[in-house]
Amino acid sequence: MRQTDIAIIGAGPAGLMAAIQAAEMGAQVLLLERANELGGQLIKQTHKFFGSREEYAGERGFEIAHKLMDQLAQLSNVTIWKNASALGYYPDGVLSVKQGNSFCLIKPKKLIVATGASEKTLAFPNNDLPGIYGAGAVQTLMNVCGVKPAERVLMVGAGNIGVIVAYQLLQAGVEVAAIIEAAPKIGAYWVHASKIQRCGVPIYTGHTIKRAYGADQLSGVTVCQLDEKWAQMPGTERDFAVDGLCLAVGLSPLTELLWQAGCKMEFVPELGGYVPWRNADLLTTHHNIYVAGDVAGVEEASAAMVEGKLAGLAAAFALRYQSENFAALYHEAKSQLNALRSGPVSAKVCNGLCKVMLGEAI
Repeated sequence: MRQTDIAIIGAGPAGLMAAIQAAEMGAQVLLLERANELGGQLIKQTHKFFGSREEYAGERGFEIAHKLMDQLAQLSNVTIWKNASALGYYPDGVLSVKQGNSFCLIKPKKLIVATGASEKTLAFPNNDLPGIYGAGAVQTLMNVCGVKPAERVLMVGAGNIGVIVAYQLLQAGVEVAAIIEAAPKIGAYWVHASKIQRCGVPIYTGHTIKRAYGADQLSGVTVCQLDEKWAQMPGTERDFAVDGLCLAVGLSPLTELLWQAGCKMEFVPELGGYVPWRNADLLTTHHNIYVAGDVAGVEEASAAMVEGKLAGLAAAFALRYQSENFAALYHEAKSQLNALRSGPVSAKVCNGLCKVMLGEAI
């Protein structure tokens, strides 16, 4: 049985930041990552971030990941386990983990769950043809593995992820035939959407996939318009000859461990699905479990990092670790989150958060 102050599950933007903050407070931290590389979604992101200097504005996701990993490397009280999957968290406070071919038990005093989210998909005929990807898979192929996913792609989803990945496809030399979006308006920031339209890529709102076709792999897609009740409209079909179809239709929080641990959960569409109840310090209804990042509600990576910072500070403080600048860091994190969620685009997220907020924080 391994003992540690704080175990953190997930080494994406939220988990990395939580580990840094908790360790700088003095806590012993064990950081678990199921992949063989740290950084999560950050290592796939080549676009520049918005926000302020504190949220790494003007820097690219993979650059931010490297900076956070460099900070972690300077902290002797952080242990990192890669290829480590959390299997369960039990009433006696024991966390079971599989690392490689080994099975081990950990008893952390506090647990921060930063498992992120998984990609949603769409149901349509032949949606399992080779050449049909989620946006995250396309980013992994292009930006991590250096593999061109297709020659001509149709993008589904005009949110931030859809238009950003479409632009990255263009940068990689892939033709983007069009972007289609089921909603009646574009969901992405206008700065992203206008950039893709200036490149000559049309965006069709109120459209969806009717079917994909091809023999051994994707060779084309039929799309059609939707009426005001989101039903497909006969006679509006349009064919696109493509060898790639990229689905950027949202994310679902990866909350299995929270369900198993007995945290109170709530279905909140504005946050991507089932998410845990939590207080302002991201402490769930389980007195030892904190959450941060997309597992708490799908937002931008900037918000995930700030939530990780807050969860790391709060978990270490709950274990009576202190630092001279704790109060300043704590209030800075709260102010950063408020600023990130202050615009009209974040109104949906704020409405969702109101449905799962508990009472007192630190």
